[in-house]
Order: sequence, then C-alpha cells, then structure tokens
Amino acid sequence: MHYCVANMPGAVPRSSTYAHTNATMPYALELADKGFDKAMMENRVLASGLNVYKSKLTNKNVAEALNIDYTEMKVG
Repeated sequence: MHYCVANMPGAVPRSSTYAHTNATMPYALELADKGFDKAMMENRVLASGLNVYKSKLTNKNVAEALNIDYTEMKVG
C-alpha cells in the first residue's frame, strides 16, 4: 500500500505550527544559551542533525549515500 499526502500540515496550519515550535524550541534555546560549539559537543541528538561544518561533510550516512569523504565532527 502506498499513501501520499502532499501537504498535511497545510490542512491544520495553526496546530502544526504549535507542534513544530514545541518540538524545536528546546534545541533553539540550547543553542542560544550555550553557543553552537558547546551545544553540539554536549548534545549528540542536536549534533546528529549537523551535515556540514566548516566546509566538511560531517554526517556519515550522507557521505556513504553519496559515496564521498566523511570527516568526523570536531566542534570547538
């Protein structure tokens, strides 16, 4: 079975905005409070969303999918 919905959040824009904000605000606050380098070093979940840092590809899965070099993230 295949199911495709083009723009489900568009059907409920107010609710989806609140849901998105509630999910992402803690990360934004952590970045603001700690600064980029410290937040990335202390929060692996946050760091796992980083794909490129200082012109280097830092996401191993992306590198493997594209068959290009990967550099382990070293923030700081």
